[in-house]
Parts: sequence; C-alpha cells; structure tokens
Amino acid sequence: MPSESEITLCNRRQNAMDAHEQATEPEEEDEEGGGEERASMVEQEMKSRDCGSFNGGTQRGRWYGPFMGRVLDPRSSWVREWNRVFLLVCTMGLFVDPLFFYALSISEHYMCLFVDGWFAITVTVLRSMTDALHVWNMWLLLKMAEHPAHGRGSGESKSTRAAALRYLKSKSFAFDLFVILPLPQVVTWVVIPYLLKRGSALSVMTVFLIMFLFQYLPKIYHAICLMRRMQSLSGYVFSTVWWGFALNLIAYFVASHAAGACWYLLGIQRTTKCLREQCSQLHGCNPNFLASQEPVFYGTSSMVKDSVRFLWAANTKARLNCLDSYENYEYGAYKWVTYLVTNDSRFEKILMPIFWGLMTMSTFGNLEPTAEWIESVFIIVVLTTGLLLVTMLIGNIKVFLHATTSKKQGMKSRMRNIEWWMRKRKLPAELKQRVRNYEWQRWAATRGVDECEMIRNLPEGLRRDIKYYLCLDLVRQVPLFQHMDDLVLENICDRGKSLIFTKGETITREGDPVQRMIFVVRGHIESSQLLRDGVKSCCMLGPGNFSGDELLSWCLRRPFIQRLPPASSTLVTLETTEAFGLEAADVKYITQHFRYTFINEKVRRSARYYSPGWRTWAAVAVQMAWRRYKHRLALSSLSFIRPRRPVSRSNSQGEDRLRLYTALLTSLSRIMMVANVRIMGADVGVGMAGVGSWAVAAASKATTILGANLTNVQAGANAGRCHLTAVAYLLSGSEGTGVGGNDSYQ
Repeated sequence: MPSESEITLCNRRQNAMDAHEQATEPEEEDEEGGGEERASMVEQEMKSRDCGSFNGGTQRGRWYGPFMGRVLDPRSSWVREWNRVFLLVCTMGLFVDPLFFYALSISEHYMCLFVDGWFAITVTVLRSMTDALHVWNMWLLLKMAEHPAHGRGSGESKSTRAAALRYLKSKSFAFDLFVILPLPQVVTWVVIPYLLKRGSALSVMTVFLIMFLFQYLPKIYHAICLMRRMQSLSGYVFSTVWWGFALNLIAYFVASHAAGACWYLLGIQRTTKCLREQCSQLHGCNPNFLASQEPVFYGTSSMVKDSVRFLWAANTKARLNCLDSYENYEYGAYKWVTYLVTNDSRFEKILMPIFWGLMTMSTFGNLEPTAEWIESVFIIVVLTTGLLLVTMLIGNIKVFLHATTSKKQGMKSRMRNIEWWMRKRKLPAELKQRVRNYEWQRWAATRGVDECEMIRNLPEGLRRDIKYYLCLDLVRQVPLFQHMDDLVLENICDRGKSLIFTKGETITREGDPVQRMIFVVRGHIESSQLLRDGVKSCCMLGPGNFSGDELLSWCLRRPFIQRLPPASSTLVTLETTEAFGLEAADVKYITQHFRYTFINEKVRRSARYYSPGWRTWAAVAVQMAWRRYKHRLALSSLSFIRPRRPVSRSNSQGEDRLRLYTALLTSLSRIMMVANVRIMGADVGVGMAGVGSWAVAAASKATTILGANLTNVQAGANAGRCHLTAVAYLLSGSEGTGVGGNDSYQ
C-alpha cells in the first residue's frame, strides 16, 4: 500500500500538470482535427502511469510509470556515460563481425570446406550480446528528448509517447534497426550449409564477403554518427586526452582486424580454387568433394561418409600443391594463408591475419599480387585505407601528445628564459633559488593553468557565478565575512584574486603602504610588530585569519584621505601559503557600495577581535596595566609610608623631622629611577628634565611648608606623606597616558 507522503506527492504532481494544461495551449492541431483530445488523453495517460497504483491503478501501471513515464535528457550525465559505453559496444561489434570468417576452414585430411561449429556458436553469442545492447540503446532513444540544436523550444518532449513517435518516424530508427539485423548469423547457419550441401564451395566466400560489406560498412558509419552526436551534445567524446589516444589506436586495430579477416576469406577462396583445379585434373573427382558432407562440424562425427571421397583425400599431389606449400601455385598476396586454412588453433588463425593487416596498412607496397582483378582491388582498397588511417593516427597522436606535453614544455621554456635573465642580471644565488622555488611551487599548484585568464573573457554573469562557486567556501572560512549577506560575499568573490607565496617570503613590511587585504586559505604567516626599544611582538596567522585591516578603517574614515595607510606589522610566510587577496581599490569599492554592512556592530567587533593590530594593542595594554599595578604595590609596601601614629608614641621632634627628610629624598630618587626606566618620551610628552624639575619643585615646596611649621612636626610629616601619595598617583597616570595616546591602537 502506498504511504500518505507518496499519495500527497502524486496529487501535487497531478495538480501541477492540470495547471500546466490550463496555462498552455496546444501548439498545433492533429491532422484529423482531434489534437486537443489526443493531447489530453496523453496527459491523462501520463498521470495514470506516474500515479497508477495510488489512484486505483493496477500494479502494472505502478511499474510502468517510473519505467516509461520519464523523458530522458540527452545532456544529462547518465545519458552521456551510457553513450560512451555504447560507443565501446559499437567498437566491440565491429570487432566481432569479422570473426565469422574464421568459422570457415579446410580439413587437412579430407581437403574439404566446412564450418567450425563450436567457433560459430561462440561468435554468434558475442554478436547476439552486442545486438542486445543495441536494442537497449534503441529503447532509450524511444524516451530520449530532442536536442535543442535539432528541434524547437527547450528541446524536451512533453511525454514519452511524443519522444517515441519522433524517434520512430526518423531515419535513425530504420538505420539502427538495419545494423542489428542478424545477417551474419543467418548466413553462417542457413546459407552456407545450404551451399555446401549443393557443392558450391566457391560461392560460399562470395556470399560471405557480400554480406559482410553490406552490413559492416553501415555499422562503421553508425559508430561515426554516434561520435558526432556525442561531440555535439558535450563538445567531446571522452573527457581525457588518453581516451582519445586509445580510441584512435582501437580504430586502427579494428581496421587491421577487418582487413586481415577479408584476407583470410579470400585466401580460403584461392585455396579452394587450387583444389578445384587439382580435382578437375583427377579422373572421377567430383567438385562436390570440396564441400564437407557435414557442413557444420563439431568434431563428434566424420566429415566423409562416402567411400569415393577417400580417393580424393588420398591425392598427395593436390595436398602438396595447394596445402603444404604456396610455391607450387600462384597465391600472390594470400601465400601465408596456406598455413592457416588447415590450422586447428583458432587463436593463431585470428592473430596471424591481424598481424598481416597491421603490417600491410603500415608499410605500403610489400605485397606481390597476381593479375586477378579481385585481388588487385582488395590490395588497392587496403593500401588506400591504410594510408588514410596511418595519416590520421599520426596526426591525432601528435595532437594528443602536444596537448599532454605542451604545458610542461612551456614551463621548461619559461624556466630557461628565467635562468638566462638571472645570469644576465647577475642575481645572487639566494635570489635565484627563491625565484626557482616560486616558479616550481606555482606550477605544482596550478599546472600551468591561469584561472583568471580562462574566465576573463566569459560573460559577466557566468564569470561571477564561477568565481562565486570557487571562492564562496574560502570566503566563508573568514570570520569577518560570517555576518555579511550573500550580495556582499558575491562581490567579494568576484573581485578576489588567488595568491601563492613561497616559504620565507616577506609579503609586507611595517610602515609600507598597505596594498591589499590578504585572507589565508592554506599555510601560516608570521606577523611581527616593533613596540619600543627593540621589543618585538609576534603572532601567527593561519587559515581563516586575515591581514591588512587598516584598509577598512582607511575606507570608512570621513573625510576620506587618498594616501594609503601604513602597515602596522611585517608579514613573513612560514611555509608555502595559498591565499586570496582584495586590492585596495576593490576594498574601497566594496566598502563604499555596501557601507551599511561594515558599520554594523557585529562586523566591527569581528574586525577588532581577529585583527592582529588590535590583538597586539590589547596585549600591550594588559602588560602595561599589570606593571603599573606592580609598581603601586611596591610603593605602598615601603616601611616609611605608614598610617599616622599617636603623638604619645613620638619620642622627639628631631626624630620626626629626620624621618620626614628621609622619605622626601627616597621618593625623589624613586621618581628619577621610574622616569628613566618606565616612561617613554614619545608617549608621555615631557622629557626627563621636566619630570625631575617637577619632582624637585614638589620636594622644595614640601620642605618650605615643613620649615615654616617646625613647631608642628606631626602636621609636617602628614603633609609630606600626602605629597608622596600624589607623586605616585601622577606617575601612574602619566604612564597610562603614554599607552593610550598612541593613535595606532585606538
């Protein structure tokens, strides 16, 4: 029983077909005036086939629907693969048909012509298998839609019945039917035994040869038409060059096989003619003796049942002149056949004619024919065909070899030119090696194929779709682009360029203008940045990371400045790296046309989070804050900075005054030391002299205050401690201003 989902699917299909019927009108009327009714009947039949068992149909309709209800597209991948298989089947059929000739043989003992029964059965089975595949191909053609180049509209028939009628009315159906007619089987099993029983041994070869040419030549044309149809559909037969090379060799081999089989058949005819002449010279010999009494011989019975035939079989002169040697009779080009007609080895009987065909079609003029016209015509045809096939084979092989080796030869020529140029310019060995490494790594990655050049001349829409397909997965690996819509990603893919960097190559230097944004696909890049006093900050960029984010701030800045921003870090590849880049002009184009995307808070946070510059600034800020905290902790732990003690614990005013001056001098020395070590002149904005003078002024002011109030020592001590606390606070604030005042980190 069908499931509920299947019934729903069938109902949807019926509704869609009903809507299609209402929206479209018949293009042409039937010859009898019933075009609309017939079209509706066809549509109803299609519905019943597709949903037969779902809507009350029979089980036969359920099986028939999927099998016949679908019209095949000749451009689909499955049909293309089947056409390639069928082309090999046609080639196999061209190889099988000449094998029927080798079923004829001459008995060495009885000197009579017969048919090898077991060999004939084997060849018949092989021919029947190829014919069955031909029939299957015709069945597929019944459901094949018409190609747009040969029909109207979109190239798809409305139903299987329409496609079948179109194929049945075409000439190709009659031609396909003709090439699968079992003519060799009929001749082998019916005609030849009949002729042998009548004693017409010489007529056997003539009938066989006429039948062969009558069907074999159209089969060759059929295979050629199939190849042309495949080329018109997809532009090529097989997708690799080596298949084309193999097809040419197979065609040449099959032609040699066919020529060798004809040579064998005509050689048997010449041998039979020799035996007939010897029989005519023998008193009491009947020409019927040349044909076996059992035309199809399986080896289970005797060929000769008449005692009179034994007299002919005992004729040593006929055997010596016709079978044992070719020197006693004018065999001409068939002299080697005398070793094959009586040979019991079927493999040798097939292999030797193939060798003769290859040798004859390749060497030209190595034969010694007689004056017989059939032999002369046969040799002329074989030599002419061999000349054409060898010329085509050599030309095609040259083309295929050039196609496979042209890129390598171009690479070698380019390397020779580069080596000559480097020697002329006297480049150092290090630069030469870097150039060689880059060229070989570029060749290993691209195999000499320039993708940009290939798609540059394509239409804009097709080029954009191709680059969108190639680059979308790479672009989505970048976290910065995860919050952007498809329109922005499509423009990024369209303007992105693939880049390859060798190991140890410096991409950009700190301070140089930023030319492009680089998004790493494979490999790793070291990003280094000088902070101060030779201190370097390093981080590693891997797949998914990017650099050159200064261009984003440069493009979004208002008012816009034409000068490119400086690079904040130096990029050096740690290994062979593949990336894609956006030039500064492309980044400017994208940010200007899709500004709403880059001012999004999520995009800005992603840019800051994954930016190497922002990460370096964050690390430096954390380190500076930690160091300021450690210094505050050290100042607060000094023994002379303590809470105020009660007056009763003070022994004398001199002791308090001594403690106060000691604290002032210690604070002054610490201020000078911290100013020399921690404060950067570019960030603080004041020199060391300014810090020292400020500290001395503070100390003198505190001394004046304390000297003016000598009577109140405890109050002076408290005032000194307050000033020291202010000094430490201002010092920490000046250091924070130095880090925060750097414009490159804001």
